[in-house]
Amino acid sequence: MEVQVEESSGRSPLVVYTIVARERDGRKFWVRIGTAFRNRDGSLNAILDAVPTNGTLHIRAFKAPSEGGRGTEAFPAALDLE
Repeated sequence: MEVQVEESSGRSPLVVYTIVARERDGRKFWVRIGTAFRNRDGSLNAILDAVPTNGTLHIRAFKAPSEGGRGTEAFPAALDLE
């Protein structure tokens, strides 16, 4: 098995989310629960501040919030996935 590592991402931290569906309307929310780091071999180490009850982790590259904006692209707290 061949491991491919994105060279452009470097060694910057990643953000770990879990995606939770709200019971009353089914709307999905991204909840940040930790940080992950890439190792030299392409594997990941995740440091969790909380454990997801649904057992699902979503790991994305960190994007700093833009100035003057709410920074929703970095922390998609109310992203509708449907």
